[in-house]
Amino acid sequence: MINLKTLNKEQLNAVKQMDGPIMIVAGAGSGKTKVLTYKVAYLIDNGVKPENILALTFTNKAANEMKDRIRELVGTKANSIWMGTFHSIFAKILRIESQQINYKSNFSIYDAEDSLSLVHNIISNFNIELEAITPNGIKHKISYFKNHMVLADEFKKKHAKSFVDEKVAEIFSEYQKRLVENNAMDFEDLLLKPIELFNNNPKVHQKYKKKFQYILVDEFQDTNKAQYELVKMLVNKDGNICVVGDDAQSIYSWRGANIGNMLDFEKDFPKRKVYKLEQNYRSTKNILNAADSIIKNNKEQLLKTLWTENNDGEYLTLIKCSDEKDEAFQIAKHIKQEISKKKLSLKNIAILYRTNAQSRALEDIFRREKIPYKIIGGVEFYKRKEVKDIVAYMRVLSNTNDEESLLRIMNFPQRGIGSTTIKRMIAFARKHNISLYDTMARVFEVIDIKERIQKNVKGFRLLLEKYIDLKDKLSLGELSRALVDDLGVVKMFKEEGTQESRGRMENINELLNSLSEFSSANKEAKLEQYLEDVSLMSDIDSYEETANAVTMLTVHSAKGLEFPIVFISGCEEDIFPLSNRFSADATLEEERRLFYVAVTRAQQKVYITHARSRYRFGEVAYQSRSRFIDELEPSLVKEVNGSIGRKSQRKSKKEIYYEYFESVDYDDFDQDNKTVRPGSRVMHDKFGLGKVTQVTGSGDMLKATVVFEGNNVKQLMLKFAKLKILN
Repeated sequence: MINLKTLNKEQLNAVKQMDGPIMIVAGAGSGKTKVLTYKVAYLIDNGVKPENILALTFTNKAANEMKDRIRELVGTKANSIWMGTFHSIFAKILRIESQQINYKSNFSIYDAEDSLSLVHNIISNFNIELEAITPNGIKHKISYFKNHMVLADEFKKKHAKSFVDEKVAEIFSEYQKRLVENNAMDFEDLLLKPIELFNNNPKVHQKYKKKFQYILVDEFQDTNKAQYELVKMLVNKDGNICVVGDDAQSIYSWRGANIGNMLDFEKDFPKRKVYKLEQNYRSTKNILNAADSIIKNNKEQLLKTLWTENNDGEYLTLIKCSDEKDEAFQIAKHIKQEISKKKLSLKNIAILYRTNAQSRALEDIFRREKIPYKIIGGVEFYKRKEVKDIVAYMRVLSNTNDEESLLRIMNFPQRGIGSTTIKRMIAFARKHNISLYDTMARVFEVIDIKERIQKNVKGFRLLLEKYIDLKDKLSLGELSRALVDDLGVVKMFKEEGTQESRGRMENINELLNSLSEFSSANKEAKLEQYLEDVSLMSDIDSYEETANAVTMLTVHSAKGLEFPIVFISGCEEDIFPLSNRFSADATLEEERRLFYVAVTRAQQKVYITHARSRYRFGEVAYQSRSRFIDELEPSLVKEVNGSIGRKSQRKSKKEIYYEYFESVDYDDFDQDNKTVRPGSRVMHDKFGLGKVTQVTGSGDMLKATVVFEGNNVKQLMLKFAKLKILN
């Protein structure tokens, strides 16, 4: 029997309740992971077979941690539990049942970048030249509607109200068609296809409904419509479902998350029992009271009163800074003070920000002050070009129908297969209703391709055939190393001899190491499993708690983590709360919940920083402090004027332009309409800052006339100019 003595009364009641629907409202730091862990262990202890338990989480990290803890309680039985993220669990089911939905089991999973590339290719193929239609904008729209369970046909019938909408409907429809042809699914399909599967195949539906006798859902407040629909479809006649969540920490509406699911749960399951975990084990009384003074300003919430037996602790410190450089300096200074005063390690400290772009000023100062740091997020390892290129090779070896991956590697490394050749092959493939991969074998039939290039295509096809044949004969580690050697990319980067090429070489070696490690740890695993893990990996999954360095991350990435000391930076209007000019999904109540999440990450001490001026979008902006600072209970906050006696770190306008463009993270703000058009402000590596006066041509021949500083007028081919867009 497992020992339940470490649970408090409400935790114990929630764990021991086995029958019927249960909702656990778990406040920040109230031990919800512990309750979920013990609940699963208690079910197994009381005769429920582990393979009949389905436990759904939101990150692989959470799933792995929970499985490890359950293993400590019940041993190896934990290995049989169906536990993982929504996407990984339903990808597993879809691979098993792939034939029922006209897919092969080796289907590719497209991440956001792959989906964007597909949309871009469709727009290009359709020759659509409308200012309102951009690849980013269309991809965002498709994701939004799919997250709300609106598919292409329904979009066309119910939502296409204008000429532009009709074009979007055409692209949406073609996008879904191409995914099927490529034997690929995007993230949204991993949730929508199981619903389609269960609706169209009652036998399959009953099979899984019968299999999963107990269903547990973590972070229930972050489920979207499709996820909740799937959960309801799988709940058996006994209604054994347990959902755990906190409406005050619902921060993913931009991903389709619906806080209403928590409120609807009682309508869908009228016999549900509710348990409230209100004792906080993480934070001091002052931190908890400060968080409460913020969140009480939200109207939409389930009532709960968090309390703690922890001591009062220190007041929150509010630091007023002159600009973002001074802010970084003040944070570095206070970190040094905290470490010497409290004998803490650097890994006990986190700096949170609203958008990734804010980390750059911090990085500059931390490098100068020689403070070790690590960043969660930013450009994720598997999103780096050279890594994605090698992964694309592996995806084609696994699934030759994956046209997007094949297009990515067709001329990498360069083998003399240009865009004109590729267009002719694609046209041939469409005409004969065959895949691009099959077209490569028939390249001699494609009109107007020179014999020399035909040989190059044939050589590339033979290379792929060689490794497709080897993929089941070699381990993943051996296969990937042999392929990379054959391609000569490491040698190519080595010969380039630049700092950037050395970094790329290191990244490829790191990828090869990860493939070898995966291969050693999972002897039976196939290439498809590795590719799935890579596709479904989030930035937080790579977080290592052992490294002794300050952690820098967005508040979204910090969800579920805790640190003795937390700095919340950039607390100014339009940044935190983020203005809905930059994110249409940023509602004030959600931004407030996000601030609440930030404050409740701290165990001992919270610092809040804001700057009087900040360099944003190519100019100095004078900032007013965040309204959330004013909502904090004043008696809990101690103000410090950080920049007294210290000159502003402000550089010349030109220096800052360059610095900004070197550092800006383009995923931080809504990029839907970021196309070059007359009036756009742009940055060029050589010519500096400029303004676009004219745009002519189309497709690869698109040209812009730009007036740069000093009235320097240039005509640039956009395909090669690498302009960075400011507005």
